[in-house]
Amino acid sequence: MVAVALFVEGDDGPRLLGSRCRGCKSHHFPRHDTCPYCGLSDIEARELSPTGVLWAWTAVTAPPPGYVGAVPYGFGVVELPEGVRVITRIAEGDPARLHAGQPMRLILEELSRDNDGVPVLAYAFEAAPAATEPTP
Repeated sequence: MVAVALFVEGDDGPRLLGSRCRGCKSHHFPRHDTCPYCGLSDIEARELSPTGVLWAWTAVTAPPPGYVGAVPYGFGVVELPEGVRVITRIAEGDPARLHAGQPMRLILEELSRDNDGVPVLAYAFEAAPAATEPTP
């Protein structure tokens, strides 16, 4: 089994690691060697936008088998500016505090620690602060 990196953390924060087809120009997540839309293998690696909008959401209230993180947690779909819809953890566990079209930003969450005490991280999206108009 080969592990595939899903995100990278840089100086400007985390980014999801996706790809873009040079033929049809479609973006994908996670990275693919072949375009899932047109089948070409002319693919370039891309870091995707760290922001998007909430498209669908729910709360997970019972842990799946093997899961060691906290519950409840949010789970949903965030659409990125590249047109990619990412199935993702949502940092907010109360679905009543979320709404369609809500601005979201990528974060990394610590789910647990391994046997050596090293953090086990997962990508998630949280509600982005509301944009404010500058005051004159």
